[in-house]
Amino acid sequence: MAIKRRGLAELREARGLTQEALADLLRVDRSTVFRWESGKSDPQPWIRPRLGRALGLTAVELQRLLTAPSTAFDAAGPVDENAERRTHALRRPDRVDLGTCAVLRADCEDLTDRYDRFPSAGLIAEAGQHLGRVTLLAEEARRGRVRRELRCLQAEIAALMGQLVWDASQRRDHLTAKSFYGQSAAVARLLRDPVLEGLALLRTAHVALYGSRDAQTGIQLAHRAAEIAERSSHALTGLARLHAAEGLAMLRQAAECERELVLAEAHLNRVDDCDACAELVSAAQLGRLAGSCYLSLGEYRRAEQQLTETAEALRDRRKSRSIVLGNLTLALIRQGEVSAATATLGTAIEELERTRGGGGLNIVFGAARELRPWHRKPEVQEVQDRLFALMTSH
Repeated sequence: MAIKRRGLAELREARGLTQEALADLLRVDRSTVFRWESGKSDPQPWIRPRLGRALGLTAVELQRLLTAPSTAFDAAGPVDENAERRTHALRRPDRVDLGTCAVLRADCEDLTDRYDRFPSAGLIAEAGQHLGRVTLLAEEARRGRVRRELRCLQAEIAALMGQLVWDASQRRDHLTAKSFYGQSAAVARLLRDPVLEGLALLRTAHVALYGSRDAQTGIQLAHRAAEIAERSSHALTGLARLHAAEGLAMLRQAAECERELVLAEAHLNRVDDCDACAELVSAAQLGRLAGSCYLSLGEYRRAEQQLTETAEALRDRRKSRSIVLGNLTLALIRQGEVSAATATLGTAIEELERTRGGGGLNIVFGAARELRPWHRKPEVQEVQDRLFALMTSH
């Protein structure tokens, strides 16, 4: 008797894909996807690599998913052993303890971990439910450590909601994103927590810089975030100065941009294991933003060098890597290296097929537009076709 592959369907939904959308992406009939999920047929060997890329799985992970019994796949989340604790907390919020807070924090960390590996659209509903639950408990819980922990979680999840909404909208829904960041900042001020407030301000700066393209406002917000966090987190201060540098690069203020990069690097070099934002900083952080700065300043060779190294270092962070690869494509195009640009764009598309990251999508579509003068080249036509398939399946 055929096993129903509920895990396959759950993972598809978590990536924001309907059966029709997955079928279009793979260029098969919807009924084929239905038969795979119902266990009536198996994907043919020739299509498995494409199916794996669409679902963000390795060949081994895909094989395990296809042969697993009818239970939720690991990537969609483990069996929830803490559901009873959450339910009891909602019934008696005045009795919430630190153990329940730990469960809720684990939920938040799981969502944050999945942010860079799965489409944001598939995470919004879950994050929204989590924010509503935590907000209710924070209002009703007893005063002291429990209420403070719940308020901290409320600020963190509100900020995550802002990220998810903005990313899922392909960085178009600025108003909703800023409203969630504003909620996060307000709770942070209530807690007198400079790190949480600085993070909310920095994410609001992202909307100004990369959404509305208002460099002046973005720089002001990034500087304010750096000022608030300077005594509490070198990591956050360094990140804020990196984004201020990118704003200055957008304004073509090269000397000021370079000074900001130097200040950012000095703070990032002082990050230790006790820094509250240490996990937000990677070895590739400076190269990623510096490369983007040099691209805006028209220093394409320097941008290429920074972005090439950074893309290699970001293999486990797909959304960030797609942005870097998109910028690297632009740097190559503007140096006339069309073949290398096309190959890089193809790699960026592979990442986006897995994650649908809004920032990466915007940059990649911009790079594709710059390739139009070479549209008769077969390799350019191929990536244009892949982008069209990506767009229609989104």
